[in-house]
Parts: sequence; C-alpha cells; structure tokens
Amino acid sequence: MLILGIDPGTGITGYGLISAEGNRLRAEDYGVIRTKVGEETSQRLCVLHDSLNELIEKAKPDVVAVEQLFFNTNVTTALAVGQARGVILLTAAQAGVSVAEYTPLQVKQTVTGQGRATKQQVGFMVKALLNLEAIPRPDDASDALAIAICHAHMGASYVSRAQGAK
Repeated sequence: MLILGIDPGTGITGYGLISAEGNRLRAEDYGVIRTKVGEETSQRLCVLHDSLNELIEKAKPDVVAVEQLFFNTNVTTALAVGQARGVILLTAAQAGVSVAEYTPLQVKQTVTGQGRATKQQVGFMVKALLNLEAIPRPDDASDALAIAICHAHMGASYVSRAQGAK
C-alpha cells in the first residue's frame, strides 16, 4: 500500500510517501511544497493544488492521510491551515483517492508512544521506523511521514470506523 501523508500549511505543506507491506515501512519520497510569502492567498492555494495534483498523479497513492486541524490561540494561522486542508481534501477527492484524517495527538501517540512528544522525538522515531540515514528536514516533511506512518498502523481501524459510520 502506498500512503501519502500530508502536513497542511499555506506557506509550507509537508508531504511524505511511504510503502507499507505488513509491518515493513519504507520511505519512497518526501519533501515540502512552498508558496511565496506575500502572494495572494488565492494564488498560494492554487500553487498548493497544482503541486499536490502533480504529486498524486506521479505517486499514485492508495490513500492520502492528512493531519486534522489543531485549533490553537492563533486564529489567523488556524484559518490559513484550514484553507490549505480544504484544498488538500478537494485535490485528493478530485483524483479519486480516499482520505484519512488523524489528530496531532493520534500521530504522536502512534509514532512515539506518547501524545505530547516533541518535534525532535517525532523526527527521531520517523528516522528509526523508516530506517533513514538522517531525520527528514524540514520538520514539515518529517511530520508528513509521521502522518503516513500513523495511517499504516491505524488504517485498518480507521477504515472500519469510517465504514461503520455510513
């Protein structure tokens, strides 16, 4: 199974593609999609859509796993991330790829064993679980790989919950 993990953002969106065969996980690709600071929001969202569309066409993932919005005290940031998430969900739906969503707590718990893990702990575990030579940089790419790993471990229960909700 190919899982494309996405860490949404308007300025930087992290992506991580992993293959999962049973308990064996392998990083296939990872990186970030950057948009230009100061550019109109609508243009930044177009860049995100087009770049993600290219990525999905090239990678042909079985599922896109996306981090759910964590609302903090910065409303402006939350709204921007929400807009990016909307573009990500739309792009996956247009490509016919199913979407799974996980909270930051679920991702950290699955990858590190604790829900309050730091970015450094998540990065270290991503490196270890995917047998990488170094922690993926920037953090957005590492976080996206962690989201994909989360789906690899929780995917069956996620699908069961989603089907049960129909």
